[in-house]
Formats: sequence, C-alpha cells, structure tokens
Amino acid sequence: MAKIQLNGKKVVIKSNYSILDLLKKYKLLNKKIAIEHNGIIITKNKYKKKFLKNNDKIEIVHFIGGG
Repeated sequence: MAKIQLNGKKVVIKSNYSILDLLKKYKLLNKKIAIEHNGIIITKNKYKKKFLKNNDKIEIVHFIGGG
C-alpha cells in the first residue's frame, strides 16, 4: 500500500498503481483532464508507465466549457 496526496487529500492506493489505474478508479478516462505528478505535467502516453509511490502528490484538473 502507498499513501499519496490526490488534489490535496490523503488517499491510500495499492502498490504498483499507475496513473492510468488511478484514472480508472475515479472514472476519469474519457474526461478532458490534465495531470500533475510531483509538480510535473504528465502526458497521456505516460499514464500507463508512470507508477505511484508513497508520498507522491497528484493534481488532476478537469476542463469544462463555458462562455
């Protein structure tokens, strides 16, 4: 198990959890989002390869339309 900070909240995840796994868990796969991992923006092609570890900080932002 690993403890991470997700959008400012402490959460516990399984070991060997990728960013893609996190998106699946929170049903965010088909959303327009941007992800920051420890202060670095992660591109979509790295979601599957980027594994989370203890004390990582993840920020996920949604894009919404408006006028």
